[in-house]
Amino acid sequence: MLKLVSGLFSVFFALEAAATSFPQSVDGQALPSLAPMLETTMPSVVNIATSGAVVERSPLFKDPFFQHFFNTPKMQSEHRRTGLGSGVILDAKNGYIVTNHHVIEQADNIVVTLSDSRKFSAQIIGVDPRADLAVIQIKAKQLNAISLADSSKLRVGDFVVAIGNPFGLGQTVTSGIVSALGRSGLGIEDYEDFIQTDASINPGNSGGALVNLRGELIGINTAIVGPNGGSIGIGFAIPINMAREIIMQLIKFGGMKRGYIGFRVRNINHDLAQVFVLKNHNGVVVTQVEKGSPAQKAGLRIGDVITAVNAVNVKDATDVRNLIGVSRVGQKLQIDLLRNNKVKRIHTKIIEVRVPKRQGESFVKQLADAEFALIEEPRQESKGETVIIVNAIDEVGVAASWGLYKGDIIRAINKIAVRDFDQMEAAIATSSRGLLLNIERENQILHIFIR
Repeated sequence: MLKLVSGLFSVFFALEAAATSFPQSVDGQALPSLAPMLETTMPSVVNIATSGAVVERSPLFKDPFFQHFFNTPKMQSEHRRTGLGSGVILDAKNGYIVTNHHVIEQADNIVVTLSDSRKFSAQIIGVDPRADLAVIQIKAKQLNAISLADSSKLRVGDFVVAIGNPFGLGQTVTSGIVSALGRSGLGIEDYEDFIQTDASINPGNSGGALVNLRGELIGINTAIVGPNGGSIGIGFAIPINMAREIIMQLIKFGGMKRGYIGFRVRNINHDLAQVFVLKNHNGVVVTQVEKGSPAQKAGLRIGDVITAVNAVNVKDATDVRNLIGVSRVGQKLQIDLLRNNKVKRIHTKIIEVRVPKRQGESFVKQLADAEFALIEEPRQESKGETVIIVNAIDEVGVAASWGLYKGDIIRAINKIAVRDFDQMEAAIATSSRGLLLNIERENQILHIFIR
């Protein structure tokens, strides 16, 4: 036993001696480390804990058939839901913190914990669910705001660091590289232009910082791809250049008031590039210009190839959608385009989208307690079509008693597909005995019969 203990001490002292012999510098230069940068950057990242009341309904209640014909009760219960996330201090003087909307969604109690363990209650300043961003505020002194980078200068292969609160463990740092840029079409948010990184991001990192090696904020960590919610090296962050414009509006207006210009585009493929005699596939071709829209008044034409918006080059339709989507109503836009191989520049202004609405009683008495609206088709593959949505409904009214919900998309009435109010009126007129509604709810197709 004495020999064993003596041997352990010998190993310990040998390791200690080896450690003290490790070089602290090479050729007079200190060994590279992220520690100095993180010491100044980590105080700008906070942990967020939330709680809120959540009402849950029985799965059977989502099906109008079970609800009505089997007279199932609404079977709903209310409980407190807790959540964890991260945030980044942007304004030390006013205590503004940016995070993801899904981190604070449905929360009535938000507690922010700083890197020095101080805790503060936060209030919501503004939210934008479509871009999954939110701004909250705390009343605190001696805060450390982060510096912002220009995310347009990012390149695939750049080193990055993710800072957040994974699984509620507390402030944690992981590193990696930029794996890809401009990721879109993922169906995570309405406006997507993600930075993809292999820096480990896990649940709880949402709303945290993705920084460069100078400690400057380049993105807001938002989502991951991985089994069971764990990291497999595919994480996504909202570029700070995109987030910056939205954040400014959330602080100023409490929300994002998006508008429209009135045109549609498609990506340029090899065949189109040849038709328009283009050197590359960058840009988009205009396929539709709405009559009387700002785009038409500005002189935009079908066949124009848009190359830049507000001096930002565009590669595809997603770029155009994002650039317009982060602009507010009333903002002027500069559009650079090619027409007949000649460079042109037009100016236009974003106007407020007026959503057509109609009361149910104008169609038929059974729908008197509901309001309907025309919105753009939410599916990713949409080509600009509209759909009819239940915009509001009296929960104790006739339509609700048969199982109609606010947010339901009306796909067909009496087996006739409908996409606008004229089609809806014509479909209702085909039967006097009742209404067979084909609806979409939470990506499920259901049928409701209203007598």
